Amino acid sequence: MEIRPYQSRDEASVVALWNACGLIRPWNNPHRDIERKLTEQPELFLVGTEAGRVMATAMVGFDGHRGWVYYLAVDPAFRGQSHGKALMREAERLLIERGCPKINLLVRNTNTQVIAFYESLGYAQDEAVSLGRRLIPDLPAQAG
Repeated sequence: MEIRPYQSRDEASVVALWNACGLIRPWNNPHRDIERKLTEQPELFLVGTEAGRVMATAMVGFDGHRGWVYYLAVDPAFRGQSHGKALMREAERLLIERGCPKINLLVRNTNTQVIAFYESLGYAQDEAVSLGRRLIPDLPAQAG
């Protein structure tokens, strides 16, 4: 797998991948999420490709205090081949390069398979509660 920054021609493939991986929720329009990411640290929006096909993603950011990873996705047909691990190691490398002392990510507490994946990479549950408030409502997400 080749890891590179996202390019605009990747959008349809990335959204299709996120759909296939069950990452899209009605309150998060994936096209708007991509548009927003491209305004801040676009070089940290990673795409994994194989034979020119988008088969993995990771949306990474650093706010000066903590690093974050969103939309880590690996095409179900390519799982179990360490592609997710490779993306996370690249995300960590890029964050360390920027002086980031800690990385955070959010996983739904019902997604035990993904929690186990992150634990296998050395991640542990923080003693913190995630709170959120939507400031700008998105239009409903659309497939494709």
